[in-house]
Amino acid sequence: MTNTVTTINPATEQTIADYTLLDLAQAKNEIDKSHEAFLQWRMTSFTERAKHLNQLAVIFEENKQSIAKLMTAEMGKVYSQGFQEVELCAAICRYTAENGPAQLADEQRSMETGRAIISYQPIGVLLGIQPWNFPLYQVVRYAVTNIMAGNTAVLKHAGNVFGMAEKIEQMFADAGFPSHVFKNLLIDGKTASELISHPAIRGITFTGSDGTGKKVAEQAGKQVKKTVLELGSNDAYLVLDDADLELAIKTCVQGRMINNGQTCVSAKRFVVVDSLYDEFKAGIIEQFKGLKLGDPMDENTDLGPMAREDLRDKLHDQVQKSIKAGAKVVLGGEIPTQTGFYYPATLIENLSPGMPAYDDELFGPVASLIKAKDNEDAMRIANDSRYGLGGGIFSKDEKQAVELAKKYFDTGMVNINGYGLAQPNLPFGGVKDSGYGREHGGFGIREFVNIKTIMIADNS
Repeated sequence: MTNTVTTINPATEQTIADYTLLDLAQAKNEIDKSHEAFLQWRMTSFTERAKHLNQLAVIFEENKQSIAKLMTAEMGKVYSQGFQEVELCAAICRYTAENGPAQLADEQRSMETGRAIISYQPIGVLLGIQPWNFPLYQVVRYAVTNIMAGNTAVLKHAGNVFGMAEKIEQMFADAGFPSHVFKNLLIDGKTASELISHPAIRGITFTGSDGTGKKVAEQAGKQVKKTVLELGSNDAYLVLDDADLELAIKTCVQGRMINNGQTCVSAKRFVVVDSLYDEFKAGIIEQFKGLKLGDPMDENTDLGPMAREDLRDKLHDQVQKSIKAGAKVVLGGEIPTQTGFYYPATLIENLSPGMPAYDDELFGPVASLIKAKDNEDAMRIANDSRYGLGGGIFSKDEKQAVELAKKYFDTGMVNINGYGLAQPNLPFGGVKDSGYGREHGGFGIREFVNIKTIMIADNS
């Protein structure tokens, strides 16, 4: 078994760095140190924790160029989009510092025989198993809230972004957090799996594929340990019969291609009513053809490479299997001959259940175009998925769209006449095979705390 990991620039295919993995005994030793850090950190005040979080936000902003360049080098993110990720992470730090004390404050309740206190107490060391696609944000969103709650956090990051994992740990240290309040572990998936049973690990938060997420949940369940799972999705964006077509086309292109199409809440399925289908399709083709594929450091680039060669090849295989099952490629669908793990903006149609492009998550710049008979049929198609993370509705009737979103769209999040990623003050998460639990918005900070009831009798 190899004990090293090599990171590769997906745009140039050149080696960036080699990393030596910790073995299980070494990883367990770091967990023990994180538990010792927890015993001290849990005693700190909200004011002390908030001070460090605000400083972390400043450090993110001061290092935004180097952070964005590292993202581009390790996983191919278009350079300008890296700045957006850094800004979001700084905002999460500040939101948590400002609002965390109130979200975690004791609550007073009355009883017939006295009174009660509901207290939100930290539980210990949390293991975060995180993906590469938003290599700073995925870590910050779980670590910051839980550290504010008094827990400590350890990280198993994706192997192709180990440079970012090390940089994050250094930035936590530079912000004044004590050693092992946040700790990066350079480990493989097998070691991370074995750490779930470590007595000091009190909870696991996982972001990634639904297949791996189910295995993590199964293993944690055997240990009676709580999990939060943010898994894949196949988000549907509905274009209803009264939609603003120009807005819908522009937004769907943005929602599909952001982060080179490698986003869990991408607009992956375009579900369009029959009356608008041809015009929408023509608009998407025009927009896709106008996207510039190339060097992610170039300010004129719209679409960079996929993060790894195997991910690019898997996506192409899903497209090819869909074609063999009867799907039609409208645009793209061929691997370019240029250096780098590139895949073009691709549009496929004539889809039906049983095809990867209909049933599964296509994690890259491929959009599935599906024709619906009418608005009701569009909603049926949207919900005809094992996933339920996000989705969208385009309609000039906002009241109707909100009603559909609330009562009929079986997802954790819905965009109406727009596309939005995570917001610090709003809950983020899904249902069905997209997982459970929430991040952000005051909800994530209470996922891994002991909601403790203290009953005080009145004996007067």
